[in-house]
Amino acid sequence: MLTARIAVIASGGGTNLQALIDAQGRGELKSGSLTLVIADKAGIGAIGRAGKAGIPCAVIIRKEPEFEEKVLASLAEYNIDLVVLAGFLGIFSGGFIQKFHGPIINIHPALIPSFCGKGFYGLRVHQAALDYGVKVTGATVHYASEVVDGGQIIAQKAVDVLPGDTPEILQRRVMEQAEWVLLPQAAELVSAQIVHEKESDL
Repeated sequence: MLTARIAVIASGGGTNLQALIDAQGRGELKSGSLTLVIADKAGIGAIGRAGKAGIPCAVIIRKEPEFEEKVLASLAEYNIDLVVLAGFLGIFSGGFIQKFHGPIINIHPALIPSFCGKGFYGLRVHQAALDYGVKVTGATVHYASEVVDGGQIIAQKAVDVLPGDTPEILQRRVMEQAEWVLLPQAAELVSAQIVHEKESDL
């Protein structure tokens, strides 16, 4: 069966990567195959999750020279069709996005256009939501573009903000109720589009 070859790029514990691995195991991510994990730091949890799932993992340190060139070379080596940024804390340049031939999608822990853009990552996003007093937050999967968090939205899911929430509690709820649900669905949707295009070219 023809599938889209997926690379996941992560910077931390890899919980969104795990959501993708679990979705593939359940047969929900069927149009794409998790082919490569790129970790941008040594010793992060995503590396162990990739190893346990039997997915090849490349450690390419983000702060080292030629990071983007090394990532592009790794993507080419594995013939990657789709890149999923899953908790990736770096920002790729416009040149990188143009050079990679396929779509790049990102998950952001808020309902874009709220609490997004440069400087909004991790707990900062949830602290901003609490400071503003919103009653609903959530997560967004979007295409990566040259504008941080500015690419076309693929899917969104809302999550309630509850009395007594701390940034940590809200972060966990958004992950469980939105990110881990939304990212596999979006990866399947985009993978299915890639497969359709591949079949049309045959």
